[in-house]
Amino acid sequence: MYSYTEFDDKFLAERNAQFRAQVERRIDGSLTEDEFKPLRLMNGLYLQLHAYMLRVAIPYGTLSSAQMDKLAFIAEKWDKGYGHFTTRQNIQYNWPELRDVPDMLDALAEVNLHAIQTSGNTIRNVTADHFAGAAADEVADPRPVAELIRQWSTDHPEFQFLPRKFKVAVTGAAADRAVIKAHDIGLRIVERDGEQGFEVIVGGGLGRTPMIGKVLYDFVSADDLLPTLEAIVSVYNVLGRRDNKYKARIKITVHENGIEDIRARVDAQYALIRSQFTGVDQQVLSRIESDFAAPQFKTASLAAYESAYTNDPVFRAWADTNLAEHRAPGYAIVSISLKAHGATPGDATADQMRVMADLARCFGHDELRISHEQNVILPHVHRSDLPELHAALKEAKLATANIGLISDIIACPGMDYCALATARSIPIAQEIATRFDELKLEHDVGPLKIKISGCINACGHHHVGHIGILGLDRAGVENYQITLGGDGTEDASLGTRTGPGFSAEEIIPAIERLVLGYLDLRNDPAETFLQAYRRLGLAPFKAVLYPETANKDRANAA
Repeated sequence: MYSYTEFDDKFLAERNAQFRAQVERRIDGSLTEDEFKPLRLMNGLYLQLHAYMLRVAIPYGTLSSAQMDKLAFIAEKWDKGYGHFTTRQNIQYNWPELRDVPDMLDALAEVNLHAIQTSGNTIRNVTADHFAGAAADEVADPRPVAELIRQWSTDHPEFQFLPRKFKVAVTGAAADRAVIKAHDIGLRIVERDGEQGFEVIVGGGLGRTPMIGKVLYDFVSADDLLPTLEAIVSVYNVLGRRDNKYKARIKITVHENGIEDIRARVDAQYALIRSQFTGVDQQVLSRIESDFAAPQFKTASLAAYESAYTNDPVFRAWADTNLAEHRAPGYAIVSISLKAHGATPGDATADQMRVMADLARCFGHDELRISHEQNVILPHVHRSDLPELHAALKEAKLATANIGLISDIIACPGMDYCALATARSIPIAQEIATRFDELKLEHDVGPLKIKISGCINACGHHHVGHIGILGLDRAGVENYQITLGGDGTEDASLGTRTGPGFSAEEIIPAIERLVLGYLDLRNDPAETFLQAYRRLGLAPFKAVLYPETANKDRANAA
């Protein structure tokens, strides 16, 4: 992983010292909250419903064991003993005292972590495929270029006050595990005539007006990537709307002007600035790539793994759901679920963080990843070590076998924490997971992605959930709308709203009806919920979701 240089260390130390002085001025009253707000947001500090919240960047989702240990230390010393991993591969601390935040930032700097540009109208944390560098289907590891983009965008003098926040995601595989089509810019590493380059997608995003991104260029060479990105963001910075924050994202800019017009403007800007890129960026990239060399993979007997898989049904269930194919023979990618039934999705205690750090140190070549689905990944584990690793996960209550299943729910913090939320998300996710654990159905149901947002800002990605749930306020009462058929993969699609929403008391039975209805509607157990929905359309699912309406329609037809 990337190693900080002397320049990086000095930059971060100076930035943290500057913010420490700003915090001191806020505490002594020299700065009002309105004056302090833009300063704290530039350093990832929010004022939420009950307290300040510090959002820490985990660039492209990659952590070392030492970094995870430090996150655990911070959770214990300055928070309430846990952290919350987010859909942007960040970690949030929900209860820090303002006076402690500078010390938290200094502690993060000790392990090359920071909170810069995790908020504000700037380029946010660059995210990537959480299987990067390990996936069997990968063209190339996207993390070196994600690091290059991070360095280019950090404190970029032109892009600190964009019309709105700006998000970039990178993947190195045909299978999209980074939701690149729902980002302001999505990049996919591709090959053409033996050369590696990038498909560039612009104008994706969720929130109030969800849109799937459009292909701006089907191939951009590695040499041309950074000037192309600079041209795109420069065009948006000039053209993007500042008169209405709800229409300020680049998705609206693309929609209002059309992809052809945007392409022409980017081409023109690229022609103006290309000569400024003299190849230094490629020299920097070359150094970065050396930091991401693959670990020394081992060879060992698979007998212990095969025995456990054959004789231990609990281990087999976990292996079937939580392991993915690795590019190296004998290895697996391990997904650690932070979605134990009834738990808060994405939360991990300090003790659990330390366990995961130790397991990465012992069995995972000292690497961990955070996924946008709010789970933790050990990307490189030899299968011979899996029985011992699984036993350790069980002891730490981290061995839930539900990756990709109905209880592996993405949920925003909702009204339990967020000042913008209009409904609770966490209790709904907990109740759904608990209910289907009681029914013992989720393995029979198979792959099914439920995503829950507590307001229209869609931080829970509900628009791209197979089942999406949006919590809203209706005259002071929580109301939950359901969308169906969303997908955040390479076949990205937005969900369709089914009809009237449900109260907090009604939403769990509604989801149960929907899932049981799917079991009756599917052709066979191999047909997933999304496949069945795409084959049948909305009507039969809507009928099971609203049985009284369906019965009335049948009576009227008779």
